[in-house]
Amino acid sequence: MSEELEQCLLQLTQPDNAVIQQATLQLKQAFKDPAILQSLCAVMTTSQNPKVRQSAAVMLRMRVKKHWKKFTPEHRESLKTVVLQAFTQESEHMVRHAISQLCAVMVKHETPDRWPALLVLLNQSIKSNNPHDRQVGLLMLSKVVESNPEPFKPHYRELLRLLGDVLQQDLENPMALYYAILTLTAITVYTGTEEMNIMRPLIPKLIVALKHLIKADQDEASEAMEIFDELMESEVSIVVPHIAEIVHFCLEVSSDTTLTNSLRVKALSCVASLIRLKSKTVLKQKLLSPILQAIFPSPKHYAAQVIDTMALHMPPEKLFQQLMPLAQACLSSGNPYERKGGLMCLAVLAEGCADHIRTKLLSSMLQTVCQSLSDSNQVVRSAGLFALGQFSEHLQPEVSKYCGELMPLLLGYMSCLNQAKVGHVTKAFYALENFMENLGEEIAPYLPTLMETMLSALNNAEDLKIKELAVSAIGAIANAAKELLVPYFPPVIESLKGFLTATSEEMRSLQTQALDTLSVLARTIGKEVFGSLAAECVQLGLNLSDAIDDPDLRRCTYSLYSAVSTVSPDCLTPHLTAITTVMLMGLKSTEGVMTHLEEDKNFPEIDIHDVAGFSVENAFIDEKEDACDALGEIAFNTGAAFQPFLESCFQQVYEMREFPHEDVRRAAFGAMGQFCRAQHKVWQENPTEVNHQALHKLLDVVLPSLVETVRSERERQVVMSALEAINGVVKACQGEALRQPGRLQDISHAIRDVLKKKTVCQDGEDDEAEEDDQQAEYDAMLQEFAGDGIPILAAAVPAEAFLPYLNDLLPLIMSKAKQTCTVADRSFSVGTLGEVLQSLVGVAGGQGVAGRLAHRLLPVLVAAVRDSDAEVRNNGVFGLGTLAEAAGPIIVADFPMMLSLFSNLLSRESDRRVIDNLCAALCRMIISNVEVIPLEQVIPALVARLPLEVDMEENQTVYNCLSMLYTHSPGLIVSQMKSIVAASTHVLGAKDVEPETLNHLGLLLRNFAQQHSAEFQGAVTSLPAEQQALLLAAVTPS
Repeated sequence: MSEELEQCLLQLTQPDNAVIQQATLQLKQAFKDPAILQSLCAVMTTSQNPKVRQSAAVMLRMRVKKHWKKFTPEHRESLKTVVLQAFTQESEHMVRHAISQLCAVMVKHETPDRWPALLVLLNQSIKSNNPHDRQVGLLMLSKVVESNPEPFKPHYRELLRLLGDVLQQDLENPMALYYAILTLTAITVYTGTEEMNIMRPLIPKLIVALKHLIKADQDEASEAMEIFDELMESEVSIVVPHIAEIVHFCLEVSSDTTLTNSLRVKALSCVASLIRLKSKTVLKQKLLSPILQAIFPSPKHYAAQVIDTMALHMPPEKLFQQLMPLAQACLSSGNPYERKGGLMCLAVLAEGCADHIRTKLLSSMLQTVCQSLSDSNQVVRSAGLFALGQFSEHLQPEVSKYCGELMPLLLGYMSCLNQAKVGHVTKAFYALENFMENLGEEIAPYLPTLMETMLSALNNAEDLKIKELAVSAIGAIANAAKELLVPYFPPVIESLKGFLTATSEEMRSLQTQALDTLSVLARTIGKEVFGSLAAECVQLGLNLSDAIDDPDLRRCTYSLYSAVSTVSPDCLTPHLTAITTVMLMGLKSTEGVMTHLEEDKNFPEIDIHDVAGFSVENAFIDEKEDACDALGEIAFNTGAAFQPFLESCFQQVYEMREFPHEDVRRAAFGAMGQFCRAQHKVWQENPTEVNHQALHKLLDVVLPSLVETVRSERERQVVMSALEAINGVVKACQGEALRQPGRLQDISHAIRDVLKKKTVCQDGEDDEAEEDDQQAEYDAMLQEFAGDGIPILAAAVPAEAFLPYLNDLLPLIMSKAKQTCTVADRSFSVGTLGEVLQSLVGVAGGQGVAGRLAHRLLPVLVAAVRDSDAEVRNNGVFGLGTLAEAAGPIIVADFPMMLSLFSNLLSRESDRRVIDNLCAALCRMIISNVEVIPLEQVIPALVARLPLEVDMEENQTVYNCLSMLYTHSPGLIVSQMKSIVAASTHVLGAKDVEPETLNHLGLLLRNFAQQHSAEFQGAVTSLPAEQQALLLAAVTPS
């Protein structure tokens, strides 16, 4: 049989499809013969043709993989002997490679200790004096260890010593170096403390070895450099002592223009990873300057990503000090590509250093970008548009204040849509969209021009890409304009429906965008306008996902259903079975998991498990992320109707918490929080024991999982999502979420760990001796998410129960109020203190606890009221007001000092939000202790500052106070009637006013009208007709 088999395998190597098909059929027959194993072994050891020997080894490998358990012990032993013999006598590299892969599969079944001959072979060959033997032995070692690293653990220490010798001795033997490094990479994940101590000194040898490998084979060197990624991901402490050497080596590689791009990018990606994981060490070892020097003068695409990583992980002050001179030099260069590089650099700083730029550099950086829009070179103009888009996305709300200068520039680009290159137009749309999205009502004057441009592009543009950009822009306009867009709604909807019913392949991208814009319209245009279309939109989405199998399109239908659930949840109810089925399939699917098959493509019997590794395509990741987001929102909005689907959806989303891609994990934690809130709402609406138990079953799984994620997750964004989910659940479920013994403590301690920078994602093991107030803005943001949880916990349990944890947390919050801290930190610290006090107002025992905390908080709040920054002053005023309200009579002795402070501030404050909060703080003091307030002085000063202009939420506090004062000191309030009545029309005519505010105000106005009708009529008639009508409606019984 061996000869026929050899003949068959020979035919498989022919360049003729018919011959290959014939041979494949014969092979399938041959595989049914029980003697196939011996025949394959014979061909592998005796055939004269190396390609045939290789094919036989590959076939054997597949056979072993599938049928090892069916082999008799004798067959197994004989196979072990034959394979090692074949390997030893083989002279062709490709065949040895195939045999080593066969051994690797056998090691998966037979641990190394049950195959002593293999260990002997490895030991002898790697220790041999012959370089070629060492290379061959290392090839075998790398394959068997890669396939199953753990069983080799008892041999790691010896292996590490051997590999260390190879790295030192075999510098002229690049293949030996390559296999040695692959083996090191494979065992890194499994090393313990002892091995790490042996591994640490290998790093300098490793760098030297890589330099030699680069000279011999750049592709292999690039693959070998993945050892740095592996070390950083699993055992970063091994590289910490050698960070400077690694960085200098990587910079040397990335700067060498004679090397391949992929190798240089690999080197920069190592630098970026080190910055991400160990930014403090990079700064401490003064590596920032050499890194920047290496990637300027012209930051190419990947260099810009390194700068982006720096912005996200380093304190802005330290980064800008060294980066800006280099960026400025680029911006003023005569070379357009260097100017482009400078703009790209400014663009990627916007996300990570947003606060720093908004408060210190915005106008100068915007000026630079605007000048670039009239550069003579289009490459530079495109980069300027990209930078403007990044600024618009990340530097809100300040950047919107430049509306008058920027909108005409951007509209100028829109007016010549048809003449420009599509790539350039895409950048212009990107900038315009991001800028418009946050304008709110400020967009009104530009709306006619914008909509005329977009509608004309929808109807006339030949280019589908231009139509797609216009559809996307309409979504951005809707986000700002909301119901101002109603007049343009009919033509927009007609266009979108037309796109969504088309079936041709080239429309796919446009359809995806149309669904996205439809979702935005559902959320922004108002229930009255969109409600009638809701059912039709759901049907459109279902028809599309039935007809077209495309992850991007499905993902957008999920967002559409989610948006419809906010407007008209009843429209989804009949379709929940269909909708959840598609989404769960999207979550379970392994589609888009790209398998990297090893090099035997054209053999039968290959299955999905025969892979060397995998990566996931973005569209499928996005689909999973959007499915989680949508399921959470739909569950909450559809309430009881979602109950039959809650368990299956929860199970599937819960499994996503360990998905390799962080965006999916982030979305899964958000959805888990939403499911808890959904179940709580169902229980509140229908308080049965079954619903109550279902709620606690969920809470007992979700909250511990979220707390554990905060402690152990590597990615900051995922931890932020977990903290946000905890906050959302506790805020919604209140004491129910904290009934389990120990839960209040677990959540409080998780918050404490984040504030102390002790969690894994904060690189918690750094020594604290060099604690520095400066940190990356995203690190500060993470702490803000944790701090947000403190007032939420304070509002959920009796004050005495929370006090021990509050005593633990307050010093950590107060430490950020120091003058040396950033404005963002001071604002966060003082704001959090105010919110904690506001929470204490509403809970049992709150007054006593607020009274006990007063002496610690007063100095911090008073200092904040005197701060140079308006936002900090505002939060200080709010905090003092809530302290007066929460502690009441206990701090009466401090009222005169507080009143004098407020009076001084009121006389000179120009910031409108601070003035609004001063009014509210005075009202809180009056409500808490009216007897000690000199009302004759305070009330006229207060009423003179009405109506509130910015902080409308405080209208509730103000009119509650005025209404109460009318019963306490009617004469005083009536004397101010004219001003109060005039101010009240601004509240009556506003949108989204709290019902409670309208109740207090209505009561006060009716009292005026009934008991002081002459004065009231006089106050009303002095106002314009529109305001008179509002007042008349408010005092007329409904």
